[in-house]
Amino acid sequence: MRLPEKVTGMEKAVSKIKDGASIMVGGFGVPGTPFNLIAELVRQGQKDLTLIKNDANEKDMGIDHLLANGQVRKLIVTHLGLNAHAIGLMNEGKIEVEFCAQGILAERIRAGSAGLIGFVSDIGIGTELAEGKQMVEMDGKSYLIEKALRADVALVHADSADAFGNLCFAKTARNFNPLMAMAADCVIAECEQCLPLGGLEADAIHTPGPFVDHVVAIDQLHEEYDIVRR
Repeated sequence: MRLPEKVTGMEKAVSKIKDGASIMVGGFGVPGTPFNLIAELVRQGQKDLTLIKNDANEKDMGIDHLLANGQVRKLIVTHLGLNAHAIGLMNEGKIEVEFCAQGILAERIRAGSAGLIGFVSDIGIGTELAEGKQMVEMDGKSYLIEKALRADVALVHADSADAFGNLCFAKTARNFNPLMAMAADCVIAECEQCLPLGGLEADAIHTPGPFVDHVVAIDQLHEEYDIVRR
């Protein structure tokens, strides 16, 4: 059986994203954030987007360009603290923001990738994080029901990939990327090295190719990666 080749041009891959899409965006601060794919999404201008990301990057970086371009309707994040622009948009009611504890966000995504509808947790009880959520009693204790998260599209940044979409992430850039690559209907991976099939050692593969739909080879890292030193 011949495996499909998934290497796709940047413009064509990002054009798969439609107005109103929900998008998981990998990364934790700078490491693992798909800056090149974000820049193309800004250029194409899809609107009314829901972004699921650990953080909102910093002002004038990453997804802040989508916010500045008026493309975002809602953010699902763990914090906005490094982005005064995002905080301002939230306070002005120009975007909706849903906050999650960091581990809860990761587990909601993992649950979505596993086909679960949710899970229970005692984290956040009695705080604003519990507002609007259902509660259940188990063994005499109260728990919140946390809904699983899936998205229409996931954008991830890999250090290397092969033509079938097997992905390897570098060091801390691994963060949310593997989880998100299993929890979206369409996965687009930008990669620094695009290798032929068999070019990755089996033990180096963090995300298997069947989860990935499009591999985009980038000639050079986006300038916003310049602050990272490996």
